[in-house]
Amino acid sequence: MPDTVFSIYTAILLFCCSLCLYRIARGPTAPDRALGIDILGTVVVGFCALLALKTGKDYLMNVALVWALVSFIGTLTLAKQLERRSEYE
Repeated sequence: MPDTVFSIYTAILLFCCSLCLYRIARGPTAPDRALGIDILGTVVVGFCALLALKTGKDYLMNVALVWALVSFIGTLTLAKQLERRSEYE
């Protein structure tokens, strides 16, 4: 992968990361913050895949896969918790 392409993709992912962090910090509701955390997990998977392509290290794809699964389970757990909380209000 050429260095310029890697730099452009890294800049795009960092911009997405900053938008997610803004949504997590300033989100008016808990579901907005949960969505920011979920998308941030997806961006981390993108970083792992990009680094795996750049360096040729196979284990980074395993890290990306595990991160995606843990992020998915965490999102489901948080959604269930928010659903329970809204039932009590």
